[in-house]
Amino acid sequence: MVLTGAEIVIRCLQEEKVEYVFGYPGGSVLFIYDELFKQDKVRHILVRHEQGAVHAADGYARSTEKVGVALVTSGPGVTNAVTGIATAYMDSIPMVIVSGQVPTAYIGQDAFQEVDTVGITRPCVKHNFLVKDVRDLAATIKKAFFLARSGRPGPVLVDIPKDISASKCEYAYPKAISMRSYNPVVKGHQGQIKKAVQLLLEARRPMIYTGGGVVLSDAADKLAKLVRQLGFPVTNTLMGLGGYPATDKQFVGMLGMHGTYEANMAMQHCDVLLAVGARFDDRVIGNPEHFAEVPRKIIHIDIDPSSISKRVKVDVPIVGHVPEVLDEIFRQVESIGERPEEKALKAWWKQIDEWRGKDCLKYDRKSRIIKPQYVVEKLYEVTKGEAFVCSDVGQHQMWAAQYYKFDKPRRWMNSGGLGTMGFGLPAAMGVQLAHPGAPVACVTGEGSIQMCIQELSTCKQYRLPVKIVLLNNGYLGMVRQWQQLFHGNRYAESYVDALPDFVRLAEAYGHVGMKVEKPGDVEGALKEAFKRKDDLVFMDFAIDPTENVYPMVQGGKGLTEMILSEEL
Repeated sequence: MVLTGAEIVIRCLQEEKVEYVFGYPGGSVLFIYDELFKQDKVRHILVRHEQGAVHAADGYARSTEKVGVALVTSGPGVTNAVTGIATAYMDSIPMVIVSGQVPTAYIGQDAFQEVDTVGITRPCVKHNFLVKDVRDLAATIKKAFFLARSGRPGPVLVDIPKDISASKCEYAYPKAISMRSYNPVVKGHQGQIKKAVQLLLEARRPMIYTGGGVVLSDAADKLAKLVRQLGFPVTNTLMGLGGYPATDKQFVGMLGMHGTYEANMAMQHCDVLLAVGARFDDRVIGNPEHFAEVPRKIIHIDIDPSSISKRVKVDVPIVGHVPEVLDEIFRQVESIGERPEEKALKAWWKQIDEWRGKDCLKYDRKSRIIKPQYVVEKLYEVTKGEAFVCSDVGQHQMWAAQYYKFDKPRRWMNSGGLGTMGFGLPAAMGVQLAHPGAPVACVTGEGSIQMCIQELSTCKQYRLPVKIVLLNNGYLGMVRQWQQLFHGNRYAESYVDALPDFVRLAEAYGHVGMKVEKPGDVEGALKEAFKRKDDLVFMDFAIDPTENVYPMVQGGKGLTEMILSEEL
């Protein structure tokens, strides 16, 4: 079968059972768009900005076990997409980005809409390809999907010059791909697992710390089984929320910069730490030197060997696929038949319960101004904890993480590593397409929502009934908080005094807008919004502009050096 490069691209996407491609057309990808038009197996979603395309593909991938796909043109199409690609890279999200490029003969000639796509994206992709021969195209796309979803997942970019998409060759899609230089380890080393089990059974103050790797590898059930078998306390990172049920008594809350007092104290004072699919980043453990002041044995499970001992030296490294390693640890604990020392574990839980007694997430529930924490709590109640929640970046992101109790994985979508404002709305579009009929909420701020607000048009075109929960405090809230606490109340450029009327703006895009200004109206507004199953509802909540996110660990400080909320 002889096909053009453009036809091959579409055939490859069909072979990979791609449902949606999020994209924006341009000159160098017109042949590919023409072939998209001629078929109906792969559906294209026309966004209003390439950043929105990649974030939407990202949200789609995070909420499913599938690879997200984006299609952009050369030059500004690619550069607009870079923020979304870097966002996915930092959070290890499986994606394939197909980009157009100027004709092969023009590369390096400063042609119209030419950029060095491979060079620009190299630092923020798992891998990238420039296809120089149409005969290599099918195999390259197969490799891209294989790389994106295997090992530690990540975005892979395939750059296709326009003449390659027009050239013809015989088409055959490889059934399998073997790459000599890329063979991720799946099974953990038996000797290392044996050492880990011995440490866990000898622990007197154990702690289990889990990250996004548990969610991405679909290991939540296996983690829960092991945690309950051992009886240990467990904490999730921001990216790991939902990896262990938040309503379970063994869960001590999120840890890190805005984590709970009990999670941070337990993390610091444990004697054996099991880290699963997490990377000890700066927002989780604070200052590594402070973290190292308390001696502890650390077991670290990760598919990516470069993540182990990168920031914190570990005692028992285990490289492998998280579900398989957790299964083996569980099996060995069962076969040994021993249990951790009950008296010591009881004393450890007593200490944790004392830390819990601090009630570090309390806030003024009698306020006559809407408190953002209250909005998130009501969102949780109204949706019965079943919503897919996407957030942007800032105070609202932390409040959503603290007060929405995620009991299931793949229900919480946020930009953890890169901290990308504008992520929330397009990510919610991808989630809504992946889960039609499911409740999808975008928790955002008045700064973040304006970064990609043009995607309200996409939501209208494809009738995506996302519920937008805007926590509007009139400030770039997290910037203002830092300026208050560490910059002498000098609010340099953090006040937004030219905000649009969001209700009228939503209505201008053809959606439903609501303005909510009293605490007594919060629950009613949320109930009304989620009743409107076919409508995008934009809820503008006027929240307390002085409210801060607590607890808080200042950058460069240690985990136990928390700033707690003022006594209420």
